[in-house]
Amino acid sequence: MQSTSLLLLRQKEHARTGSPLVRWALIGTALLFLGVFLVVPLVAVFHHAFQKGAGPYLAALQEPEAWSAIRLTVLAALIAVPLNLVFGVASAWLIARFRFPGRDLLITLIDLPFSVSPVIAGLIFVLLFGRQGWLGPWLAEHGISIIFAVPGIVLATLFVTFPFVAREVLPVMQAQGSDEEEAALTLGASGWRTFFTITLPKVKWGVLYGVILCNARAMGEFGAVSVVSGHVRGVTTTLPLHAEILYNEYDFVGAFAVASLLTLLGLVTLAVKKYIEWRAHTP
Repeated sequence: MQSTSLLLLRQKEHARTGSPLVRWALIGTALLFLGVFLVVPLVAVFHHAFQKGAGPYLAALQEPEAWSAIRLTVLAALIAVPLNLVFGVASAWLIARFRFPGRDLLITLIDLPFSVSPVIAGLIFVLLFGRQGWLGPWLAEHGISIIFAVPGIVLATLFVTFPFVAREVLPVMQAQGSDEEEAALTLGASGWRTFFTITLPKVKWGVLYGVILCNARAMGEFGAVSVVSGHVRGVTTTLPLHAEILYNEYDFVGAFAVASLLTLLGLVTLAVKKYIEWRAHTP
């Protein structure tokens, strides 16, 4: 019996480790995949951006249309991220702590932007708020412009980004449980005080992680924003749209200079994400 157990343990150990050849082959395949699909495109972006030197690179970023795209991108993120933060934390707390009619429907609606193409989402906004849409004539009569204007870009950005905070906070809240909150309420603490002193500190890393992902998606969104923006240069073009316009005009240095800003945003987001994961797992 003892020899049989020892044999089974050795077989399990061998299954976990495998042969060195297989292990190195898998590592090499993973590194090759990352090199081809991640490292090479990153290097290509900065190579083309600085192909003619630092002067043309800086000149491309100092163009008024580039600054307009930067301002609009930051504006959309500054509106979308705080609203999604409030909605995400509130909906995660509601789903994790209560059972109510429509709970499953709320969870499904939160996941909806993950299953709908951003281009289709933008088209839906056009059908709702466009001049020929359901609400278009009423909006036109009252002088309200949503499609091909800044409000449409903000709405599209909100739609594609609102699941991120909720989906990061909800599992953390469910894992933490509600024992401490119930104890605080039993001792006389108000609901708001319980939320801000017990609930929120326990899920702070999930909140920060969700905000970072939400911000990165808000600044890098292309599909839905492209449909509702109208590509009015210098007015309704965000950074991704401005890069596309420059590329279509064969201004490769300008296009890749703008793309390098988004690339740097992605790298910074990744670094902050890893830092938060490290802090979350550090005692």
